[in-house]
Amino acid sequence: MNFLKRILGIDTEEEVTDENGNEIGKFMPRPEIPIDEEFMLNFKKNGGKFLYCENENELRLNFSEILKENEWDECEVYCSKPDIYSKFDHTKLTFNKNLEACFFLSDCEFLISNTGAILVSSSQMGDKKLSDLPPNFIIIAKTSQLIKTIGEGLQQINKRQDRNLPTNITTIKTFDEKKDSDFMSYGSIPKNLYLLLLEDL
Repeated sequence: MNFLKRILGIDTEEEVTDENGNEIGKFMPRPEIPIDEEFMLNFKKNGGKFLYCENENELRLNFSEILKENEWDECEVYCSKPDIYSKFDHTKLTFNKNLEACFFLSDCEFLISNTGAILVSSSQMGDKKLSDLPPNFIIIAKTSQLIKTIGEGLQQINKRQDRNLPTNITTIKTFDEKKDSDFMSYGSIPKNLYLLLLEDL
């Protein structure tokens, strides 16, 4: 609010400022929030649980904390990727493809910032549907997988050189059973989801 308005006591709408504290006019475009911050806000709003990991050691430590919190220390885990479960061979977990497992452990295709959703495909789920998989998920992703929209993710998948394009592409967006679903999430199965985000940039 400028000096004259403060003296006259004229109320105005809440002012918007840029990163330097300069006032932005109400008809100017709002400053865009960074993609990582936008994803975190939307992901938490959807009911997801997020743990940032600076390195592989922190990733293993946070993974162990999740196991302790949920008493999953010695249970079965649905995981089909040796490159993922080999990171956790120090645990007492049993890795297999049992749909009755305590939780589903996987990576993902992309993290969608404008909705806080996680894009997955047959590369993670095989021929299973989300509803077939255990209700608890632990997803391991990297900061380089953050993108703005689903469309951008589909374009990047389509550009892959190996032309081994995945099928069964879907998003996980509902992480809380109590959360009111909107039209876009109609019919989706809520998953209790932990995201371990590993810094790789």
